[in-house]
Amino acid sequence: MSATIGVARVTIYLEMSFSLKDKRREVRSVCQQVQNRFNAAIAEIEDLDDKRVATLGVVVVSNDVRHADQMLATVVAFIEQRLDLGTLGEVETELFPFHG
Repeated sequence: MSATIGVARVTIYLEMSFSLKDKRREVRSVCQQVQNRFNAAIAEIEDLDDKRVATLGVVVVSNDVRHADQMLATVVAFIEQRLDLGTLGEVETELFPFHG
């Protein structure tokens, strides 16, 4: 079996967030929408106590490297469109081959 694991680290700047409650509501909403729409795992992975920044980790698995890359790009674009309180910051992606 051969597969590709795609990983993205997505930073969101929450300029309109004035509390951790605002931030967590926004992050929870975005994560839930991604999980409902795509076959991807997503979670907040850094900056947990910073009300102005959220860093999300996204993971996808595919049997084709191009498809994994395209899936990550689609998820990142989806996240950017769904932000109410902030803007998309840095995005880092990496693809890992897996041979089992």
